[in-house]
Amino acid sequence: MAGTERLEFEFERAGAPVGVRVELCANEDPGAHGCPEYARGFPVMRATIEPPSRGYQDMLGWIQVLDAPGAPELMPGPNLDALEMLAPVAEFTHPFGYFGFSPVFFDAPHRIPAADLDWVAHTFLAGIAGIYGEFEAHAYLGYSWGYRIRDGEVEVTGLTELGPDAWDADLPFLRRRCPTWTFAPGYRS
Repeated sequence: MAGTERLEFEFERAGAPVGVRVELCANEDPGAHGCPEYARGFPVMRATIEPPSRGYQDMLGWIQVLDAPGAPELMPGPNLDALEMLAPVAEFTHPFGYFGFSPVFFDAPHRIPAADLDWVAHTFLAGIAGIYGEFEAHAYLGYSWGYRIRDGEVEVTGLTELGPDAWDADLPFLRRRCPTWTFAPGYRS
């Protein structure tokens, strides 16, 4: 797609190389993405993981922390972006928007442009460890992306790689929001 921005990551997990490819572009075909027409021009982000999973050791999850001061549907300060179509956000006891074996992460946020707004996401890929109610998330990588609205015009804000300091800065919020989870500081290498 023309105008697509890409970011690629590589790391090792369970003794095997893992590659992550993130693509971000403006939504030029809202219907194809399951969005209403007013989503045109808003971002579409997709992150994929290669190779496909081999087994339990490849259980991963995407954690997304949002900040959009002034957005009426969000609480002030950081917010956890959960897959809202499955349950009310308040009912989520885990931090993941998507999780599974080599999960694809897709997001196409949109709203009817009204007031000026900066919508910024910190997106992290995390390993999932633990059983029987004692769970840990440990991040491998992170990136930032989003959009801004000015005078009714939407501008997609590009992909920026985030270091482990960004993950650590989001940990106090994640620990408050998901108190039954442990979040390891820094990135796993």
